[in-house]
Amino acid sequence: MISLERRDGRPLRIGHRGAAALAPENTLRAFRAAVEAGVDLVEFDVLDLGAGELVVAHSYDLREVSHGALTGTIQGRTLDGVRADCPELPSLDEALAFFVEEAPDVGLHLDVKSPSAVPRIAGALAELGLVERSLATSFEHRALRRLAELEPGVRTGISFPADRAGVHGRHGTARLVRGALRAFRAVTPRLAPRLLARAGATAFVVHHALATPATVRTAHALGAAVVTWTVRDPRDLARVDDAGVDAVVVDDPTIFVSTLQT
Repeated sequence: MISLERRDGRPLRIGHRGAAALAPENTLRAFRAAVEAGVDLVEFDVLDLGAGELVVAHSYDLREVSHGALTGTIQGRTLDGVRADCPELPSLDEALAFFVEEAPDVGLHLDVKSPSAVPRIAGALAELGLVERSLATSFEHRALRRLAELEPGVRTGISFPADRAGVHGRHGTARLVRGALRAFRAVTPRLAPRLLARAGATAFVVHHALATPATVRTAHALGAAVVTWTVRDPRDLARVDDAGVDAVVVDDPTIFVSTLQT
């Protein structure tokens, strides 16, 4: 099972959607940029198109998948059909092959967006010998339990908090999101044991605003690592490092060089 322990006194570096600040997110170009920047793991999203094919995409929003070029949805479309609009969209198989062929020393952080995809994810990881290199995270505790049943060697992490309304990232909602996170901050250490137990997870994957020393102490006392997402400001990186988190998901992995001692 993949280790999430800090290395050389610093948290692990996880490239978000590859390295979203350096190349188009969730593409093989972004994966390569993350590896070149020295990440320990590469994070990417796994989505079921609904036509039997698994792809590396955060949502069904075509604007997101096409990096702002088009509007619409990719749900229910075939991979070939989506690729006519988004030629860099990787299939899950292509993404996994990258780690075998081009990045044999880098870990995988799969964010499971489609619980229905879990059996196929487990099978693909096992077929390519990637089980022991993989961290799978999700907001869905049942998906994590199912994955652990199928492949116990895959490390699992429960993500918190879930944005059920899809508010995060919408124009004009930053103040609302900050207020909600402030409300969650005090209760997160109390929620951590329940969330970890419910998912059977050994990693607590939290928004960086909730990565407080109290949250880290609670998770560590339960034997769980703390992974925090998604850090873009060097001041936030310094803060979560001081809190003792084990790994940090970042859009630009090079901020580690300018912010933390390596």
